[in-house]
Amino acid sequence: MARDESTRQSADDRSGRDPQVAEAPRVVVRRSARRKRTVTAYRDADTIVVLIPQRMTKADERVYVEDMVAKVLARESRSAAPRGDTALADRARELSERYLEPQLGYAPEPSSVNWVTNQNHRWGSCTPSAATIRLSDRMLPMPSWVVDYVLLHELAHLVEAGHTRRFWRLVNVYPDADKAQGYLEGFQAAATLGRGSETPALNGASQ
Repeated sequence: MARDESTRQSADDRSGRDPQVAEAPRVVVRRSARRKRTVTAYRDADTIVVLIPQRMTKADERVYVEDMVAKVLARESRSAAPRGDTALADRARELSERYLEPQLGYAPEPSSVNWVTNQNHRWGSCTPSAATIRLSDRMLPMPSWVVDYVLLHELAHLVEAGHTRRFWRLVNVYPDADKAQGYLEGFQAAATLGRGSETPALNGASQ
């Protein structure tokens, strides 16, 4: 199958603004000789891949790519992760009250919940002694149900520092636990194959 691939740089990338905040992903356009009319797009880690027919003109490509990227971002925004530390802390409180309070009789409350930019080898971390939770900003483009799972995972570390049986009982009440774990494992596998580098994981609490 003949395929031509090109990469587009968004206006936000060129302006030097933070692409995580501006939601300006890397865009890859792939041309296929087998594709006659249809145009599709999907998210692959930090990239939006747009599939177009081999013979599409450059003018049509620009129009379709812009439209398909907008559709992917719009779809993601409807189920996006909380933006900003305040929204993230509010979501952590909601998850604690919904999933942990019925099991414990109280809702564990962190002293702070923050997005961080320097956490490249784990999705989330918790320091029980300080009751602080940090999530990697690499999760910002991910679906909200994945971020919710990681938040609940770290909230459970406020109760159980290690990955004990009790810890997993607290976490596994989350209905999308298996689905979220599979998503993160798939993301890690794709990143490892694509870049050959170490990728984040869910680790135990730090002391």
